[in-house]
Amino acid sequence: MEQFSAMFLEFIAAWGYLAVAVLMAAENACIPVPSELILGFAGYLIFSGQMSFAGALTAGMIGGMAGSVFAYLVGHYGGRTFVDRYGHYFLVKKKHVDVAQRWFDQYGLKAVFFSRMLPVVRTFISLPAGFAHVDMKRFLALTFAGALPWTALILYAGMMLGESWKILTHIGHEVSLVFIGVMAAVVVFFYLRHRRKRKQTENVDWE
Repeated sequence: MEQFSAMFLEFIAAWGYLAVAVLMAAENACIPVPSELILGFAGYLIFSGQMSFAGALTAGMIGGMAGSVFAYLVGHYGGRTFVDRYGHYFLVKKKHVDVAQRWFDQYGLKAVFFSRMLPVVRTFISLPAGFAHVDMKRFLALTFAGALPWTALILYAGMMLGESWKILTHIGHEVSLVFIGVMAAVVVFFYLRHRRKRKQTENVDWE
């Protein structure tokens, strides 16, 4: 893996935004390319003045969305049987698909949003969404909404860490869990605030 990681970093250093987009597309198409490596290094290049945050974020999102759509279409048209039969040729592990499938079975479309911030699941959640033939527009909206904060966070972390950006490749899973915990807390906060305001409005209407 060290050899491949070095190749990925050389690719990004040589091709910049295009390489970020291509590698993020590969990761989201279920090919094992760590986003912490891609975005962490891109964050370092922002730190060193070789990239802009907006450019790297745009490239990462374009690539991530393209890869997610590809995986969704594979699941939609090929189904689980096709993925189980041929996935190993593309380094897709059945156990990873199983994990994503359990998440989707339990949480439905909500899993498409939240899993974009979780290790392993974020890469493979597009497949069970495709298996289930979920509405493409909703899939795209939830994928974008979930991927944007994660992509921005890792880029920003790489930028802040600077020369020490490689720390992200070791603590990426922990960052994912903390981040989704914060996101869940934010969602609950706004939901409760919305309910409180609605009750207050209803009470005023009855008076």
